[in-house]
Amino acid sequence: MLSVLLMVSIGHFLNDMFQSVIPSIYPMLKEKYGLTFLQIGAITLVNQLTSSLLQPVVGYYSDKHPRPYGLAMGMCFTLTGIVLLSFAWRFEMILFAVALVGCGSSVLHPESSKVARLASGGAKGLAQSIFQLGGNAGRAVGPLAVALLVVPHGQRAVIWFALPAALTICLLAQIGRWYKGKLATMGRGRSKFDEENTTHLSRRQVWAALAVLLILMFSKDFYTANIQSYLTFYMIDKFGLSVQHSQYFLFAFLLATAVGLIIGGELGDRYGRKYVIWISILGSAPFALALPYSNLLWTTVFAILVGLVMSSAMSAILVYGTELLPGNVGMISGAFFGLSFGLGGIGSALFGWMADSWGIQEVFRLTAYLPLLGIVTYFLPNIKEE
Repeated sequence: MLSVLLMVSIGHFLNDMFQSVIPSIYPMLKEKYGLTFLQIGAITLVNQLTSSLLQPVVGYYSDKHPRPYGLAMGMCFTLTGIVLLSFAWRFEMILFAVALVGCGSSVLHPESSKVARLASGGAKGLAQSIFQLGGNAGRAVGPLAVALLVVPHGQRAVIWFALPAALTICLLAQIGRWYKGKLATMGRGRSKFDEENTTHLSRRQVWAALAVLLILMFSKDFYTANIQSYLTFYMIDKFGLSVQHSQYFLFAFLLATAVGLIIGGELGDRYGRKYVIWISILGSAPFALALPYSNLLWTTVFAILVGLVMSSAMSAILVYGTELLPGNVGMISGAFFGLSFGLGGIGSALFGWMADSWGIQEVFRLTAYLPLLGIVTYFLPNIKEE
């Protein structure tokens, strides 16, 4: 099943590369249209809320009524959004374009997560990491592609991403055929997508554990949203870098998150999800706290270390959540990915307002304390993982 995991990871790579194009062109849009930081945050909010609000709904529906070719159909929304973004000349048109890209992502994540689980062969954490690795690698490549292709040629160059979007539709259709065959073999009932509940936790314990995961997601995604949306502005403001050079630092951070994902999935399968969550979020706190007070070299080092360590939590949190509520892989995946995007969007809008009011460097100093919330991992119950 490795070939299927690689295909779904490639699909995730291309989808999230398109997603990362949006924040990567923020400096260009801000200068061209005279946008405020609050408006920049609003763009992120619209893009990520369309994903976050729809993903749990799509996941819940697909648990009961799987739609193998929904993956390819979702990418059609993304393709339309990319084309519109390349020609948008008003703030409202930009918002509509990024909303369409978000709708495409809302279909891909819950369905692809189910495909990865079906192809996992029992190594659920590693399978999720391979799937998510594609997304993180795509988010890392997006800023690099923008720096090389879009910045020198302007907003209209975004249209170049339409070609890989069209090719992605073909790839996702191939995955849909495999998915359809598995459904024919296993049946379409949602119980077929997971094992019986082996955790033996009470309903109260399950909801308490989900609340802890919510706090952890808040900590991780609020901090990550600040880095992804405003690291380029921070590097420009503090160190006087050009827009193009600032993209390389964002690329380094996002590439580190991709590496951390695969490490976290493997360690979670081997040693348990809870231990990985402990190390990932709380362990990134020293680097996050040191970053705002560092020179250019150490800012780069600490940003890479934060991305490497913090990103290892996502696959562990996702698999832990599906173990709490077996049989609901699509809904849990959609809820967690949606929550991640939604928190990121809210955080980006909030930090944009703060940056307008207090300055971008002060925002980085304040958000550095967020990873300390990783201490609540102590309250997660130890569950039996097959």
